[in-house]
Amino acid sequence: MVKVLKGLKKPLLITVAMLLICGLAYPLVLTGISQLIFPNQANGSLIKVDGQAVGSMLIGQDFTDSRFMKCRPSAVNYNTYTQEAKESGDYAGPGSGSNNYAPTNPALVERVEADITEFLAANPSVTKEDIPTDLLTASGSGLDPHISPASASIQIPALVESTGLSEETLESIVNENTKGKFLGIFGEETVNVLLVNLDIANELGLIEAVE
Repeated sequence: MVKVLKGLKKPLLITVAMLLICGLAYPLVLTGISQLIFPNQANGSLIKVDGQAVGSMLIGQDFTDSRFMKCRPSAVNYNTYTQEAKESGDYAGPGSGSNNYAPTNPALVERVEADITEFLAANPSVTKEDIPTDLLTASGSGLDPHISPASASIQIPALVESTGLSEETLESIVNENTKGKFLGIFGEETVNVLLVNLDIANELGLIEAVE
């Protein structure tokens, strides 16, 4: 029995030591460093208006008001929910993902056709062939807040009509919220829809300046 206990002592001590180092010390050190150097990113890149969080720079939102730019489709509907759904348990909590449908899947074809019809109704000056692909396809996470500059530009004529803002003003807002390629060569240019819509809301006097 004594030999058994002696044999267990070393692995037990190693287990406890690794638990303290990897499960406690390491996370605390990284959390402290991130809060010190990158506090905004570490806390979710939250965007605040009048002291209230209205979203994150990293998460898309579903905008139904015609005065605001539309995001990409989302398989998880950007995790939006009503208070009633939360209280009833119908909203299970945040998540991400996509349906991963094959191009020939009837459900995908039906969804894309419905989105095309809805987009053309909201943007009468646009033809079906002109709609950029990313406005009809969901991202892998279903939460992407970005669209391509082409997808932002094609929505401007309708936004001019619905907001009363000039085309130049809207183009300036889009340009201000367009991010270039990483290091100038990797990836693609992207437009953050949430930031664009907050700037539109600010121009319309609906909110104060974004914090």
